Amino acid sequence: MEVPCVNKLKQQEFTLASVTDLTSSSSSLSSSPVVATFSCVNEVKELRFQDSESADGFTFDLSSAQLFKLGPLQFVCVSDTWSSAKEKSFSRGVVIKFRDEKESNDFSDSFGEWTKNGVKQGSSLPNGSVSDNKGKFDNKIEAASAKMYFHYYGQLLHQQNMLQDYVRTGTYHAAVMENRSDFSGRIVVDVGAGSGILSMFAALAGAKHVYAVEASEMAEYARKLIAGNPLLAERITVIKGKIEDIELPEKADVLISEPMGTLLVNERMLESYVIARDRFMSPNGKMFPTVGRIHMAPFSDEFLFIEMANKALFWQQQNYYGVDLTALFGSAHQGYFSQPVVDAFDPRLLVAPPMFHTIDFTQMKEEDFYEIDVPLKFTASMCTRLHGLACWFDVLFDGSTVQRWLTTAPGAPTTHWYQIRCVLSQPIYVMAGQEITGRLHLIAHSAQSYTIDLTLSAKMWGPGASQGGILQSSTCKFDLKEPYYRMSQPQAYPVAQEPPLQPQEQLNTQDMQTKNDELEVELLQQQPQNASTQL
Repeated sequence: MEVPCVNKLKQQEFTLASVTDLTSSSSSLSSSPVVATFSCVNEVKELRFQDSESADGFTFDLSSAQLFKLGPLQFVCVSDTWSSAKEKSFSRGVVIKFRDEKESNDFSDSFGEWTKNGVKQGSSLPNGSVSDNKGKFDNKIEAASAKMYFHYYGQLLHQQNMLQDYVRTGTYHAAVMENRSDFSGRIVVDVGAGSGILSMFAALAGAKHVYAVEASEMAEYARKLIAGNPLLAERITVIKGKIEDIELPEKADVLISEPMGTLLVNERMLESYVIARDRFMSPNGKMFPTVGRIHMAPFSDEFLFIEMANKALFWQQQNYYGVDLTALFGSAHQGYFSQPVVDAFDPRLLVAPPMFHTIDFTQMKEEDFYEIDVPLKFTASMCTRLHGLACWFDVLFDGSTVQRWLTTAPGAPTTHWYQIRCVLSQPIYVMAGQEITGRLHLIAHSAQSYTIDLTLSAKMWGPGASQGGILQSSTCKFDLKEPYYRMSQPQAYPVAQEPPLQPQEQLNTQDMQTKNDELEVELLQQQPQNASTQL
């Protein structure tokens, strides 16, 4: 009998081939057919699974339920809230099998209709009040940035770029395989799974089951890649969605992820990583990676500074097709120096031993990433002109068997993260032994990145310095979202800072043309002499 509901949906019933409870040791709900019923009870939409021959069963609250397709005749249904005759609890999942594909499609369509707009705004729920339809991620990240972000990571060429970073991929593989005891027989959640490579590493290490969570279109490629490895595929479930929004049927023993961006925190995925920890990790669970460190040191690079300053010279033209451009020179100069420089530099450019700021992923709260303030203090090791602050990061995989570090330090094998340098528009002069102080202040913004405020100061040096104050100070603001990618430039610098000779294969087309022209002129000048020699 069909019963009208307050939202004009009518009760629907489906006879299922079987229902397997993911959180129970029993293989299925019953040996007899199971009936799934969509209904509305006291203005709450529910999905009830009940044995057709007994009163045994349980109910999912559709306001927090999600359905994931595993195959033509098989789905996983998970819910935050469920209840039975004996108990009421949270986070339960079942595997639903259908008798034929038509019934599977009809059930999926009905589920979509019953869950659409299923939560009444402002309605009271067991875990609080719902204020709007947006998830936590959508509330803090602007839509345009999120769209571009997920589009970027949904393309295979960018996944290939990361997979071919053998320092990155090899370190993750070693960290997992050297700590098999942390993965064997465990439930693993891969946060931002991408191509699914880390999920397959976990499965290779003996994981009982891996939930690969990916919000971009790369989730479909991950399903295809994992299906191409059938021995692993039976223990991996790909879930398309944001970690802030999806539900899982069970707690995780291990979280694995690659949430690092430029300067460690760019793209703000570390926040999603700790949200996954709070939502899905069991109390004694492991996180791979476990700890991150941002390393910082002042540097001197006259070549880079001149290169940055010269970019704005275009705007010093007073007669550009009859137009004076100089009114915009100051803005252009400031704009170029607001770009952090991403490249691989020679560690000999550093003018003081580095310091680091530690971020413990097991302890950090999401809100702690909104603003990061790092006081700076260095001792100069040489007399030079200081041009800014160089930064890089490393992360620790704190396994039970082996502790392994992944580093992006200058001088180490280069990764796709490279290093980052904040160049001051006003350099300062330092002497060997002089104290350098300052502040690195990071403020998160809705474009999934950070605004950087950097101040570096040189304190009084020599006799009486303890009574003196700041001798020189320079401040600059940077947008981590808009870096200057300088990877194609020559990176090795001699100690004397002399321009290195370029090997022939590094010359660009313009250089080659210039040299050919010079050679041609030289040959023309020599032609009479050569002609007389031949005569």
